[in-house]
Amino acid sequence: MRGQGRAKRIGAGAGAMALAWVLVGCDSAMEAIGESLPTRRAEPCPEGGVRLAEGEGNSAMGLRVTDFQLVNCGWAAYVLEGYPEIRLLDGEDRPLQVDIGHGTNGVTSSAAGGDAPPQRVTLQPGQAATTRLLWRNLVTDSTVPAAEGRVLELVPKPGAPRLTLRLSAPVDLGNTGKLGLSAWSAFAR
Repeated sequence: MRGQGRAKRIGAGAGAMALAWVLVGCDSAMEAIGESLPTRRAEPCPEGGVRLAEGEGNSAMGLRVTDFQLVNCGWAAYVLEGYPEIRLLDGEDRPLQVDIGHGTNGVTSSAAGGDAPPQRVTLQPGQAATTRLLWRNLVTDSTVPAAEGRVLELVPKPGAPRLTLRLSAPVDLGNTGKLGLSAWSAFAR
């Protein structure tokens, strides 16, 4: 009887050691096949207390609309009014020559929703505001290369730090060189 108790303890200890070996070995096994274990590290809040995120896009019949959210990741209220200042860069981080105007900027009729008047938006911590870009993917002159924005630089309000976002989908302007920009509005989830 005494030998059986000791055998159970040894067996349980060996099982725990084997389990620990398997769990520790997962990291190196995952790395060996080119995978990494998922991590849940929260990115630090950028200087200025807000983070820029790319939203949904819509591209019907050459008319493109995409939105960007500005999330208050700081500890204090963040007040926006009017329009952000933006600049588009190509895939090599060079500025594109683009006529950026408020509202639809002649890209389409005001029915597209880009001409709402500016209003004051106060973001409490965790809240977000949105702005939309509107353009047409249109080539009007075959001698002028089509432009594609791959990086968005945005200044949310005068005096705020510039935020940079590498885009998952390009702003494919064609060669019209026109972009409409909406005023900030509260982000409705």
